[in-house]
Amino acid sequence: MTPFLIYAGIFIASFFLVRAIAGGIARTGFSSLKTVTFGDESAVTSDRRASIISVITLFFLWATFTGSALIPSFLHMPGPFIGEQTFVHTVQDADGNTDDATVTFLVWDEESHPDGEPDAPEVDPGDGFAVNDSLVIEAYGSELARLQDNDLLTRDDGTNIIAVNGREITPGGRLEFPFGTIVMSTRGSLNIQPDQGWQMEPIWLPPPENVAQRLVQIATEGFRNFTLWEHLGYSLFRVVVGFILGALVGIPLGYAMGLSNWFRGWFDPIVEFMRPVPPLALIPLVIIWAGIGETGKIVLLFLAALWIMAIAARAGVSGVNISKVHAAYSLGASKAQIMRHVIVPNSLPEIFTGARVAMGVCWGTVVAAELVAAEQGAGMMIMVASRFQNTDIVILGIILIGIIGFGIDILMRWGENILVPWKGKS
Repeated sequence: MTPFLIYAGIFIASFFLVRAIAGGIARTGFSSLKTVTFGDESAVTSDRRASIISVITLFFLWATFTGSALIPSFLHMPGPFIGEQTFVHTVQDADGNTDDATVTFLVWDEESHPDGEPDAPEVDPGDGFAVNDSLVIEAYGSELARLQDNDLLTRDDGTNIIAVNGREITPGGRLEFPFGTIVMSTRGSLNIQPDQGWQMEPIWLPPPENVAQRLVQIATEGFRNFTLWEHLGYSLFRVVVGFILGALVGIPLGYAMGLSNWFRGWFDPIVEFMRPVPPLALIPLVIIWAGIGETGKIVLLFLAALWIMAIAARAGVSGVNISKVHAAYSLGASKAQIMRHVIVPNSLPEIFTGARVAMGVCWGTVVAAELVAAEQGAGMMIMVASRFQNTDIVILGIILIGIIGFGIDILMRWGENILVPWKGKS
């Protein structure tokens, strides 16, 4: 919740700051000549300043919630408690007599103790039947302290812990202190949970520099006998082949459904039935049909792209302005000429939009496709790393897949602008 609130605050502050700075700058270009811009999609263009601030904000939040060395320490969110702390617990014996004992615990991490877990602090055992104790706890962790096992009178003698720092506690109870939380188990032992702060534990979210170091390591040494570029190349190959096969079948099928009542009636139930089925649900069936080899992965990606491309082509045909078709007929055009000069050009914008969506779905599916006995691929790299809790490799794989997918989308937009310059024009 806290990262979201910070993100929302930065978004609002950046919006008004950029508006204030740019308020006096006159805008030029076609959009500035329009009398109406609100509601006109053609007048909306991406504000590059907002894009830059957005990316910087995301990396800033990542760095501040992981204690990254890339930003000053005063910008870090509060980290876990590190150091030595004490509390006093009260023990009551079977006769109702009470005695206090002090517990000293040391919270450590790899930075404070690079040689590994330190020894517990030395403490004076005290004079009563409740003995002073000490223990060590790793940062972000907790420790179930069986304190009465060391006392002169144990639980077998009928003793119970009844209070911590003068505050009453019972089995199942929970007490909050400045150093953390103490929870009593149902058997009467104390579970000590030092304050973890707001920073993420590296096993859940490593700082950006750790991911960058892992990128350099894998780029130079490889991962599981293959280089990073081979992993990405195999994933890209599978996605491109699956997408192309899906487009080669889906686009003609969509055209047929858009031009023929018979084809629409025959294939519409199949397409509409398969469209909402997630590609991941098809994995067991694909394994049965195509095996666990390369063919099965491409078949899964083919099915992921097929229905999207069919619907995009059908929508493109349905969106052709009928007045253009009538004009072509009045000029003596044949069906083949109408198909070539009217329907195909006017349906291309919808097809390109569907292609961008299909490519995104294929990239999202490639991770699942490479779950099945893959030896190479970004998805395989992510899944193997997750089994060994190498979160930095998982995040690295996700970032690389996102960057490549974004790059492909930019290329497709560029190709659309060149091949379909008439998009959005009557």
